[in-house]
Amino acid sequence: MKTDELVEVRDRRFYFVGIKGTGMAALAELFTLDGALVCGSDVDDRFFTQASLDRCRISYYNGFNPDHVPQDADAVIYSAAYSPDSHPELLQARKFNLPLIGYTEALGAYSRRFHSVGVAGVHGKTTTTAMLGIVLRAFDFPLRLLTGSLVPDFGNSAVLHLGGHWFVAETCEYRRHFLHFSPRNILLTSIEEDHQDYYPDLQSITTAFKEYISLLPEGGGLVYCSDDANVLDLVTTLKKNRPDIRYLPYGVHTEDIAWRAHDIQEAKGFLDFHIGDLPIGFRLSIPGRHNVVNAVGAIAMATEMYRQEFGRGPSVEQYRAAADRLAAFKSTYRRSQVLGEKNGILVMDDYAHHPTAIKKTLEGIKAFYRPRRLVVSFMSHTYSRTQALLEEFARSFESADTVLFHKIYASARESNQSGISGKVLADSAQKYRGEVYYFEEFSDALPFLRKHLEPGDLFLTMGAGDNWKLATSFLEDAN
Repeated sequence: MKTDELVEVRDRRFYFVGIKGTGMAALAELFTLDGALVCGSDVDDRFFTQASLDRCRISYYNGFNPDHVPQDADAVIYSAAYSPDSHPELLQARKFNLPLIGYTEALGAYSRRFHSVGVAGVHGKTTTTAMLGIVLRAFDFPLRLLTGSLVPDFGNSAVLHLGGHWFVAETCEYRRHFLHFSPRNILLTSIEEDHQDYYPDLQSITTAFKEYISLLPEGGGLVYCSDDANVLDLVTTLKKNRPDIRYLPYGVHTEDIAWRAHDIQEAKGFLDFHIGDLPIGFRLSIPGRHNVVNAVGAIAMATEMYRQEFGRGPSVEQYRAAADRLAAFKSTYRRSQVLGEKNGILVMDDYAHHPTAIKKTLEGIKAFYRPRRLVVSFMSHTYSRTQALLEEFARSFESADTVLFHKIYASARESNQSGISGKVLADSAQKYRGEVYYFEEFSDALPFLRKHLEPGDLFLTMGAGDNWKLATSFLEDAN
């Protein structure tokens, strides 16, 4: 099977190597709902995606073994975490002459079957994609959707499957993975320096986004956040070369645009706002003004898709239905996620791992849950990002009352060339914050939390590492 043949998956058999990964599990679920026969394998560790796999009756092996690979598979799809040159199951698939297709290539081939929409940006992709699905469902718009986290509103799945010929997916800029995708429309949330192991500077990552947007066909739509200076610079350049694209800005701070949030009212437990001249109000029950921006982007893109499909905009009743669903939205897994409460201490977890996302998330949580004292456990992700953005990281915790730093969560894709460490980050943050502590292993912080946390506090684990386990340990701790 060639990659392009993935346009149709019904009655074909696929084997997924690394099936428990969020994107892989979601794609496996989509294939299954479209009539494919799917099985796979992964490490023995427990993943949050397993509930979705089990619900869809997708079988998988815990552990890798060449004997697991079905010789009659139509194709083997594998996670970017594994190499066909060294992984035992992928080597076995080669012996069977089975087609090997990477996850992003498979997602891209799948996108060519539909009118596809890619949600892209350094920040906000997952939440915005989830919100877009919520709004489109309120519009009774048939689509398939894949996001980068489990969404309670989707039945704790990363997938929304309502049929039809539209497909929405969160698309990733790392190593230009999104260039495999075939978008009819793109929603662009932000551009900033990130993934320093691949993009050495802002220009290089901006060029990648430019290449992605250039994939849009004539008449395609770019819904973009005009509050983001880097996005705005790119769009200014693009308009000279691609006047055939429909450009739709959204934001909060940009004047004289149709998709602008205004009259934002923030109170304990909610955010109220209006959008443009829509005759209804909107409310979010999740923290952070950045999520108001995400919601506006989702509504703008949903409206554009609706117009492309039906030749007219949604009705006021449909917008009101969308507002009701957004008001009930409880975010996604690991995005301002409330894990529980113990002895009057609220415990949350968030995936933010870039200084800008950290700053905005903490500001939003602090305002949303005022007057709770905010205690944060943070584990930075990748040596290259931590080194390149050290001062930005150090300054990003101003809204926290207490910060616990830990060792850097390393990536297999890089080595520590600079000597950067979690302790260096903690020392840098000490210059801007008074109450900073360092625990090399996050588990060593549990006795500190027992003594330090008081009723009325909010304890937040943050980052792309595994220090979320500290929050779980605290909630389960008998002491």
